[in-house]
Amino acid sequence: MEHFVKRLTVFAFTALFAGCAMAQDFNESPPNGQDQTPAFDGQTRAPVLPARDLRRQVVVGGLEYPWGMAELPDGSWLVTERPGRLRMVSPDGKLSEPIEGLPPVDDRGQGGLLDVIVDEDFAQTRRLWVAFSEIHQYELSGTSVATGILSEDGRRIDGLQVLWGQEPWNSNIHLGARLVLDNDGGLFVTTGERGEIERPPATQDVGSTIGKVVRVDPLTGDPMGATGIEGAIPELWSYGHRNVQGAALGPDGALWTIEHGPRGGDELNRPEAGKNYGWPLVTYGTNYDGTPVGDGLTQMEGIEQPVYYWDPIVAPSGMIFYDGEMFPDWQGDLLFGGLSTQSLVQLKIADGRVIGEARHLWGEEGRIRDVDVARDGAIMLLIDAEDGAMIRVTPAD
Repeated sequence: MEHFVKRLTVFAFTALFAGCAMAQDFNESPPNGQDQTPAFDGQTRAPVLPARDLRRQVVVGGLEYPWGMAELPDGSWLVTERPGRLRMVSPDGKLSEPIEGLPPVDDRGQGGLLDVIVDEDFAQTRRLWVAFSEIHQYELSGTSVATGILSEDGRRIDGLQVLWGQEPWNSNIHLGARLVLDNDGGLFVTTGERGEIERPPATQDVGSTIGKVVRVDPLTGDPMGATGIEGAIPELWSYGHRNVQGAALGPDGALWTIEHGPRGGDELNRPEAGKNYGWPLVTYGTNYDGTPVGDGLTQMEGIEQPVYYWDPIVAPSGMIFYDGEMFPDWQGDLLFGGLSTQSLVQLKIADGRVIGEARHLWGEEGRIRDVDVARDGAIMLLIDAEDGAMIRVTPAD
């Protein structure tokens, strides 16, 4: 059920208030997979870090189910709204009219206009990319990626080209759809398993785009996978994923992802080329009715273990590794949005393992759909609601 953010002031653009840290007891909740044990120490329920008092400023409200955001060189932000609108938010909080030139989107269910990213040389190229759910024949849909050039006045996208598309599927859920440019000229695209329960599962079919991470050329869409697996789609990077809605490059330059599990079993992974991440053959957690997923296995030869998992779930969404000046003690930490937990989740990572977890703003702002870091080091949040908002987070002290 969607959480509707209610604002107590009409001055939404300048409302300032400090968050009070809440006592944290999330590791006390019993797991759904009560007979399951982690594969190694520290794979789940890492030591709880103290929550921190934070100051929040509502930059702009009135966003309808915002999903993705990207900062521009002048301090403006592009923000997607799932019904199919791309907006620009100025540094002083003014919200533009919808930007023209986008493709039509399928906004049924969890679909619509999803992620947005911009070229690191945007000041010169003005190039951006969007992920969206595209409608196909017979009302099938799939995650697609398009690129184009934002006009100088910011009112339209010119030369839009659809680069890549997931195979059409009879579902409007679990679309994945995070976009990440890597350091070697490639574009990672995450997809979801679309809620499929077929046997054999499409997530385990290397010839399918369902439940995968793929890598393509960001200008042409040409495949840039690196698996060498016979029969695999040439853009395949990794497979066996459920619904990857968080993705970012880590300080190590590698792709890290977070995906939704079923009833328990949300996962943090560092996907490597050609490797299998298990869904639905291996998973932590259970089905929604409490029964085991498949054979109830949590380990299997040839299938990668998650770096970290959650049971109960956090319902993860957009993520970023912190790199800024405002929170010096958070340098290199992973930050991501919790939907069901309505929190800003922080993970401390050392030597590829999670060594601590905190949940900030727990239950105070609603469902956090995306997280980013502004150039000045502030943390930016998108609140997923019919009357959603962009929020700027800074230290309270």
